[in-house]
Amino acid sequence: MGKTMRNAMVAGGAAIVFTGMAAVPAGAAEGGVAFGRVSVNGGKPIVIGVKEEVVVPATFRMTTKLRYDFGPTVYPYRGKPDTGDTLHSSVVTSDCKVVDKAQGVCDFKEWLYIDPRNHDFGNEDAGTWRTAAQVFLAGDAHDTDDKALPLQVKRATRVTVNASPEPVAKGRTITVTGLVTRANWDTHTYQGYGGRTVSLQFKAAGASSYTTVKKAMSNRTGTLRTTVKATGSGTWRWTYYGNPTSGAKSSTGDQVTVR
Repeated sequence: MGKTMRNAMVAGGAAIVFTGMAAVPAGAAEGGVAFGRVSVNGGKPIVIGVKEEVVVPATFRMTTKLRYDFGPTVYPYRGKPDTGDTLHSSVVTSDCKVVDKAQGVCDFKEWLYIDPRNHDFGNEDAGTWRTAAQVFLAGDAHDTDDKALPLQVKRATRVTVNASPEPVAKGRTITVTGLVTRANWDTHTYQGYGGRTVSLQFKAAGASSYTTVKKAMSNRTGTLRTTVKATGSGTWRWTYYGNPTSGAKSSTGDQVTVR
């Protein structure tokens, strides 16, 4: 992780995931290289669990008439673009798709891999990162640009649900319970996430969408519990909308028949 997860950059290959969008006019910049049209993960937060490597796709444009050895890449960083922490295990960059050969304009796709099992990766890495673009030029030189594009990196959450009794008589009480947990990148486990306001949602039989019925707060172990009156058959779920360091998540639905 560039925290130094950054251990591989490979030119040529398939496509990958990033976050955000910054438009910069093409043209020569400091060092004779300009980067623009940077898009990372479609503007969505990068949400990471405890075991699965995440692939983050990005696209960008580079304009230069200089010869370069490998890359180019865009990547998340904290501190300074050249010397701060970066956040990836490896990066794969596509070959140049020529836009304007005379001006040296190329479009690239990129796949950035983040492995939560990397020894440098921990809970402190959740939050806001910025985006830099870099290319290594012939003769051991390089050009690095700060694209001023914020990236949100979040710990994954999980939510469960159970509604009972099933079936239930109309007008009787339904008890809906659940559990909110959050990825702990230090221990590589999901742990109870207390003090979270979570929405209880209902989708009536035959309906296509959920409606929020009420909200409840998880206790210190992440447990959720509330009651509602049985008015009709349908499906219940919990939805947590996330925060700056934790991803949003809905539970699966639990169907209850009302007789």
